[in-house]
Amino acid sequence: MIYGFSLDSPLACEGIIGDGCGGGRWFLVDDEMLKAYDPQSKEVIVLLQNVKNAKKISKSGCDITIECRDKNIKFNLSTMREG
Repeated sequence: MIYGFSLDSPLACEGIIGDGCGGGRWFLVDDEMLKAYDPQSKEVIVLLQNVKNAKKISKSGCDITIECRDKNIKFNLSTMREG
């Protein structure tokens, strides 16, 4: 468990070291927000708000994809923007 969140949840994914951006951090959708958790510092930061009806989150390189009921959201960690 991290930050009170199950690592087996479809709403959590790990940033693999060396894959582009966010290596070693965990990304999760909680309380309609995309959050990043750093296990070393125990710090949590909010990356994106208004994430409604999220079903699954995944990460590839610098892009985090959030599958929601009505749409998919792509968030880029290098620009820190949706799109």
